[in-house]
Amino acid sequence: QVQLVESGGGLVQPGGSLRLSCAASGSIFSINDMGWYRQAPGKERELVATITNGGMTNYADSVKGRFTISRDNTKNTVYLQMNSLKPEDTAVYYCNGDIRKYYYSDTRNVYWGQGTQVTVSS
Repeated sequence: QVQLVESGGGLVQPGGSLRLSCAASGSIFSINDMGWYRQAPGKERELVATITNGGMTNYADSVKGRFTISRDNTKNTVYLQMNSLKPEDTAVYYCNGDIRKYYYSDTRNVYWGQGTQVTVSS
């Protein structure tokens, strides 16, 4: 099986920072793209940032200049550094990965973590 586990969420004041981590484990041959998404109460899940295996990044307009996505391929881990946090950043943050499980099969599937709560409040 493949699992992704997020960590690093919590309560932070507006203007503060948090660093989220997401470690993938299990049957993994390689990971292509990875990403972060978030879902606020009553809203649909939305893209926050993505990163390719080669390090190319993409960000939602709402977080550009404030968030930075990165990855450590040796650890199968993706990070999200969040600075200048705003109350509207409050959400459950989910990571995902496009994962190839076996060397003998080129099949890839997207796996999701369970999410970590980020609350930005005074």
